[in-house]
Formats: sequence, C-alpha cells, structure tokens
Amino acid sequence: MIFRNISLKPYNTFGIDYKADCLVTIGSVREAVSFFKERGKSNEDLLIIGEGSNILFTGDFNGTILRPDIGGIKIEKKENENVIISAGAGIHWDSLVEWSVARDLGGLENLSLIPGRVGAAPIQNVGAYGAEVKDTITEVKTISVTDGSKRVFSNEECGFGYRTSVFKNSEKGKYLVTRVYFKLKIEPSLNLNYGSLKVEVNKLGKQTLRNVRSAVINIRRNKLPDPLLIGNAGSFFRNPVVTREFAELLKTDYPLMPVFEDPSGEKKLAAGWLIEQCGWKGKRFGDAGVHYRQALVLVNHGNATGKEIYELSEKIRESVAERFGIVLEREVEVAEPI
Repeated sequence: MIFRNISLKPYNTFGIDYKADCLVTIGSVREAVSFFKERGKSNEDLLIIGEGSNILFTGDFNGTILRPDIGGIKIEKKENENVIISAGAGIHWDSLVEWSVARDLGGLENLSLIPGRVGAAPIQNVGAYGAEVKDTITEVKTISVTDGSKRVFSNEECGFGYRTSVFKNSEKGKYLVTRVYFKLKIEPSLNLNYGSLKVEVNKLGKQTLRNVRSAVINIRRNKLPDPLLIGNAGSFFRNPVVTREFAELLKTDYPLMPVFEDPSGEKKLAAGWLIEQCGWKGKRFGDAGVHYRQALVLVNHGNATGKEIYELSEKIRESVAERFGIVLEREVEVAEPI
C-alpha cells in the first residue's frame, strides 16, 4: 500500500508528529523485489523502518519510507538438539519470542518484550539480560534496494558487534531484511547470570523457559516506560565499553560505579548510571525529558519535537564527556541529524 503526505506519529514510538512524502508497506518478497526494480537507482531518499521503536525523527521526511509487513513463522528443520526456525521481517519481535517459548525452544527468552520487529533484530543485534540475538541467528535473507536482487548473509557475514552489525555500518541502507533464521535449543540451558534475573525467576518457582520470559517481562515493565503511555525509544544510548585500565581509574574516583565484563575482554559501564551522576534523571525541559526511573531513557511527555529531544541528548553527552571523559554513542537512529 502507498500513502502520500502521511503523518509519522503512529510510526515512531516517540510519538513525534512529522510527515513523510510517501510511506509504502510491503507484504511479500515478490512485492519488495518489484518495488526496488521499478525504483531503480532513484536519488529520492529511502528509509526502511519497522516498528519505529529505535528512531528519532527531527523533521519532515522528504522521501519514501518503506515498512515491510512480511509475516510467517516456520520450523524449517531439526538438527540433533537444535531446531532451525525462520520468521518474516514484519513479525513483532515479542510475538516470535512468545511463539518459541510456547514450543519449549530456548534461545530467545531473555530477549522478551524488546520492542520492534524481527527485521530490525539482526540490524541492531538486539540484546538484553546477558543474551544477544547474534548467538541464535544462522542467516539473514535480504533484498538489494538498488536492483531488487536477493542476498543471504551468514552469521559471520553479518559482522555482529555490541548493538550493531554490517547493516548499521558498511551495508547501511543497502538491503531490506525479509526473513531471519534462528537456531534454537530443544533442551536449552538457561542464561540466568545477568543482574537480578535469577532472583526474579526463582520468585516464580521453577527455572523454566516460561518463568525466564515472565521474569524478564516483569523486570522490563518495572524498569522501562511503556511507549503506549509515554513516548520513548527505550535505551537512547549504548553502554560504553572502555579499557580495563580506564575502568579501574574511574573506579578509584567512583567506587560505587557499576562495571561489567565485556566479551571483548574490556569493561562495560552503565550509561544510565553515568547520566544519573550528572544530574539528568527525571529532568524535564518542556515536553522533552529524562525518565524518572531510568536515566538511559529519553521521553516525550506529549508535544516535544524531535529537535528538542535531540538537543537534550546532546547536552547529556556533553556533560558525561566533561565529567567522565566518555563520549556516549546513541543507540537510537536519528533520521535527519541536525
């Protein structure tokens, strides 16, 4: 379907009311191939979105926004103790997690209630509570936006890193994700080592996939604001990864600072804690603000503009850099950087 001069308010979880020249929804691979072949090498700006849960618009979008609605979840095959499943890019991410847990297939349960769609998961390498989606993805099917040709990316070719992939770097904007393949465990070993997750699971009874999912949902709902109630895009900044030496130096000055091991061998710091120490938690400037329970989340109290939220994020970055010597990286994509 094609929509002209359409409001973007329903298409971003910040609830920012800018407009796009054109928004196109695509329901199948065939439609996507046809769209890109007809479009050719157009100079018109193209932006691919899913749920709009990781994007900040700072003005009207003068181009075409493409939203894949490709559905379907399938069991592809069984491999010894594993099951390969696939899901269309338009499937709501948490619906996939719910589907897998209901079938006692392990691997995605720690990623419960993450907003967005399946197509965004490999792009962001979504992660939470000690798990990252890269550890389950086997391949990603895509279509070239320039000529409609198909390409399959293996896990290795996706170039996964902390909250990133080749789709956010060297291949950014070049491909539309259509279907993602996952390897899930028939007899999973639960990952309960992150934060208070084990405690929350034990409160629910046995350590099962369903209780892990329920515990993660409970924690997220208590910690993060619901976009349906107040506009936000979840964590606005990435947790910074620093050298062990620098972390130890900071720990000397700030002994209560949370520090975590990173798979790279370096140390990961809590961006929310750094922001809170700079006095931003709960602050409000007009309708743009920082959430009162989680300083990592910027919010729209009603009628904030994208520019106001962006400017607030820049002030936060400046203050953290000045106090701690750390430049925070945005996790949220800015559609039109100022």
